Amino acid sequence: MRFSPLRFSRAIVIVLDGAGVGALPDAAAYADEGSNTLGNVAKRVPLAIPTLRAMGLGRVVELGGEPPPALAAFGRMMEASPGKDSVTGHWELTGVTLDQPFPIFPDGFPVTAITDFERRIGRKTLGNVAASGTEIIERFGMAHLDTGAPIVYTSADSVCQIAAHESVTPLAELYRYCEIAFDVLGEGLGVGRIIARPFVGKQGSFRRTANRRDFARAAPGETLLDRAVAAGIPVTTIGKVDELFAGRGVSKAIHTSSDDDGMNALEQTLSSVTRGLILVNLVDFDTVYGHRNDVPGYAANLERFDSRLARLLPRIEDGDLFAITADHGNDPTTPSTDHSREHVPVLIAGSAVRAGAELGTRSSLADLGQTIAEGFGLEPLIEGVSFLGEVALEL
Repeated sequence: MRFSPLRFSRAIVIVLDGAGVGALPDAAAYADEGSNTLGNVAKRVPLAIPTLRAMGLGRVVELGGEPPPALAAFGRMMEASPGKDSVTGHWELTGVTLDQPFPIFPDGFPVTAITDFERRIGRKTLGNVAASGTEIIERFGMAHLDTGAPIVYTSADSVCQIAAHESVTPLAELYRYCEIAFDVLGEGLGVGRIIARPFVGKQGSFRRTANRRDFARAAPGETLLDRAVAAGIPVTTIGKVDELFAGRGVSKAIHTSSDDDGMNALEQTLSSVTRGLILVNLVDFDTVYGHRNDVPGYAANLERFDSRLARLLPRIEDGDLFAITADHGNDPTTPSTDHSREHVPVLIAGSAVRAGAELGTRSSLADLGQTIAEGFGLEPLIEGVSFLGEVALEL
């Protein structure tokens, strides 16, 4: 079966969070020159990822060895928006680009804002510095256990992260803190996202849990999700995706505890959803391995995903469009523990997709969203150039 006329019933998109494929031309402005998440990991660790290689990933980024003939369409995309965070990346993937980046706070948030936040939650806070999440809980963890004061920190992205031990601060209370922080810092200062970072354990072995939550503002324009739902096309999100869109344009949200859990949820969803957009975020690449500069762990997670992908691909049916991409980079081989300003891969498969179609370097992540919009017969998105005609088999 082929798309007729260039239409499909399901679009399945997997976002490998932070899986960049080489520095963007303006990477130096972000101190990210030389970043190449997947390429640099491949230089450090021989990668056993036969399924991704067969789809054409080795023709997008150097993985070592001669790449086999591609079974999917392949290319890479540039982020047109300024910045390198998940909110910006996901918005652009779905057709909304930003002209101005979200503000960052490398020296911490203004004292007046923190004082207001403390007044509203009825507690003092710890931190208010830019730091790595694993380092900050070791640094302030004992003081938090002694006082109950939540740990507030930021990074090179426009985020406010609030960490608290689950035995000290119940999750509902931590989420309430984040809602207040969104009002004070998000609405008040324009911070792009507030992230709840619960952790457990003892000094020296604190670890963050899967009970993270993201609090983000709604996109400033209509996204692919909005257009799909308005047209009666159900949208299912898996992972943190719904939170990146403030829940807007989402028919069903499935939260997950790991990348394996996310792939399990996707397999179950494919069994029950016969029509619609399915958007998956696999965050462990970013949170568990990228931010921690864990190169062997990153490589192992990529290999686990490849194995799951091999099991998943036979589930892709006639009339499906299947895509793998990313939202930004997070190179674990560099000294930085922050996101990196990189190209992202785009691999497109399906029974009506021309194997080996070369998409080149696209000027915006929005090209993927525009392609899906066209395939669903929706009105064109605000941004993006569809490449559906470049990948579809001739009728």
